[in-house]
Amino acid sequence: MTEFEPAPAVRETAESIATMEIRGAATIASAAAEALAEQAEAAAASGATASDPAAFRASMRAAARDLRETRPTAVSLPNALRYVLQRMEGDSVDGLRRSVVDASEAFVEQLDRAQEDLGQVGANRLADGDTVMTHCHSTDALACIEAAVEQGKSISAVVKETRPRQQGHITAEQLRDAGVPVTLIVDSAARRYLDEVDHVVVGADSIAADGGVINKIGTSGLAVNARERGVPIMTAAQTIKLHPETLTGHTVEIEMRDEGEVIDPAARGEIGDIAVENPAFDVTPPRYMDAIVTEQGQFPPESIVTLMRELFGEGAAEPWAEP
Repeated sequence: MTEFEPAPAVRETAESIATMEIRGAATIASAAAEALAEQAEAAAASGATASDPAAFRASMRAAARDLRETRPTAVSLPNALRYVLQRMEGDSVDGLRRSVVDASEAFVEQLDRAQEDLGQVGANRLADGDTVMTHCHSTDALACIEAAVEQGKSISAVVKETRPRQQGHITAEQLRDAGVPVTLIVDSAARRYLDEVDHVVVGADSIAADGGVINKIGTSGLAVNARERGVPIMTAAQTIKLHPETLTGHTVEIEMRDEGEVIDPAARGEIGDIAVENPAFDVTPPRYMDAIVTEQGQFPPESIVTLMRELFGEGAAEPWAEP
């Protein structure tokens, strides 16, 4: 293996992330961290990288770049790479290897605890007898509701189906499995049912430094309606969702998905010449969000930048780049 050749585990993980066989922010982050540990073990046992610390470091950066390029708009993936590579230290190859493996294990362990800790924080915002409204499918949002149920609270849910991929159906099924009574509604009925809701709980794809929440398309409109109705709304998101690149003025790219998710070719042909757009996410301004709940506590959206700086410094380092 040359210093720039990734270990087989890195290639396999990169392919699985790219094809969405591995999906979900925490799952992607965990897989990336574990792949770097595999790269460290392989590089420490092979050829020039086994005896040359500089070559070992170069091989780690190359592996991280391969992983990073699989999902350029993802947030948890580069955050996982940053966590591990920024803790790579040592004067010898064995010392470097140990630091990478230790960092990977610590990161994965932290991820395993994060959702449970987040759920407990979010559950404290919910009262016995509350009805919550959800949007899309977020395991972090579900963790808050499930933790509230485990605390002995009676919780019911109004679940938006979340078109065009209807991820709300997954949420509905998982809440029913947790013993939560569920009412499934079409997205356009959300404002009507907010009068029957005590709290709105959503997840996040990423969170910007100004407290803006990037989440499944429709979140922003729901937040505006909730504020107009006086219904509190919180975002449940692990800190791996924080977007450190926004500290230095970068904007968040909104993924545009295939139009076939919105309309099938036959129906499109019958309608005639139309444009079809299918944005995956929108941005909810911080003034419409009451709180952001993380495993490290709850924060007013405008103060999330403080936590971001504590975790990532003043900007988004790219330790996978060549010096």
